[in-house]
Amino acid sequence: MTVSVTVRFVGAFRVLSGRNQVGLRLGESATIQDAIQKLVESHGPEFREALVDPVLGEPQPNALILLNGREIGVLEGVGTGVEDGDEIVLVPVIHGG
Repeated sequence: MTVSVTVRFVGAFRVLSGRNQVGLRLGESATIQDAIQKLVESHGPEFREALVDPVLGEPQPNALILLNGREIGVLEGVGTGVEDGDEIVLVPVIHGG
């Protein structure tokens, strides 16, 4: 059985993906991490560099990730399970220096 989710892109992620949103088909018991992995595989190295922190190997320092309107940090992080019909939103986080 597969799970279908919608991923919406905001800001730089929209520019890098060239789209406002994409649909993903994931395996049963899929997580946010599975969705992120599929996105970086299909959108190339620039998208990966913008989304995934090279030191941590995680997207959270670079993106605010919402699952059905809730920030995944209050759920189970990238291990949060996704269900058929869910919406994931990726919002870039700007780091100052």
